[in-house]
Amino acid sequence: MQYILAYLLPLLVIISGGNIFINYIKRINFGQQVRDYGPESHLQKAGIPTMGGLLIIPVFLLVSLFFVSLNFETAAVLLSTCIMALTGFLDDFLKIKLERSLGLKAWHKIILQTIAALVIAVTAVFISEQQSLIIPFFGALKIGRLFKFFLTFGVVIGSSNAVNLTDGLDGLAAGITAVVSASFALIFFFQGLEDYSLLMLIMAGSTTAFLWFNANPASIFMGDVGSLAIGGFLGAVAVLTGAEIYLLIIGGIYVIETISVMIQVPYFRITGGKRIFKMTPLHHHFELSGLAENKIVFRFVIITIILSLFAISSLM
Repeated sequence: MQYILAYLLPLLVIISGGNIFINYIKRINFGQQVRDYGPESHLQKAGIPTMGGLLIIPVFLLVSLFFVSLNFETAAVLLSTCIMALTGFLDDFLKIKLERSLGLKAWHKIILQTIAALVIAVTAVFISEQQSLIIPFFGALKIGRLFKFFLTFGVVIGSSNAVNLTDGLDGLAAGITAVVSASFALIFFFQGLEDYSLLMLIMAGSTTAFLWFNANPASIFMGDVGSLAIGGFLGAVAVLTGAEIYLLIIGGIYVIETISVMIQVPYFRITGGKRIFKMTPLHHHFELSGLAENKIVFRFVIITIILSLFAISSLM
């Protein structure tokens, strides 16, 4: 019963309070800033309320405190998520106040993300009993504490930025995260990791509810306060459960979106302006290729479901 409630409670709270929150964001004039070099179709999104993560993350945190046993590991996950949310909030706030598409300076953001990752790294190395890397279909691979320490920074910061990059179409990041979180909830349930399963169900409920308002045409965007926090949360849990490889598989869309940027940017600089993709992250490439926004989102979600089923099948 608690698993059902863990999913339904944040879902009902966010759906019930969503319009009130959106109207408040409108009143204080916190609207989306659109990149000058983004797709032309996105210019109409300028001014749409943003910082929807301020609805998702507080509800997620409060419901988590109600359902989840608070110990060193779960507290570290929630603290790290809060630091990532703060990073995103500052980024969003500066974008709005300065009326530009870029907020925090890159090195400011990296420092805050590193602090969030450090919380998890210390917990993973000195407190967590999970010192293995679980490889689907093969089992656990014992890894050294030093390797685990540095791996944590790559996973937590990388996951945070990957979800942030994916959050570029109406309903895309929220839809994929809902599937990813629900899939991990099932995996952790089978593994007997009750608290982590509940955390994932709460995140699944929160992001599913956000889709009520974020699906195309979006009434609100989650902003960096949502995407950075969600990505950091997924990375943190993956590290503390040894599920880093599972995150790579289930979160395959996050990975592909990130890789598209990592390939495009240096190629563009080296070749003096040539491109491999029409625009990155990858969802923009498909947009400029003529695919409708909804179709891209649905297809990416379907791919995520397929990847999730593949990962879950490794437990059978």
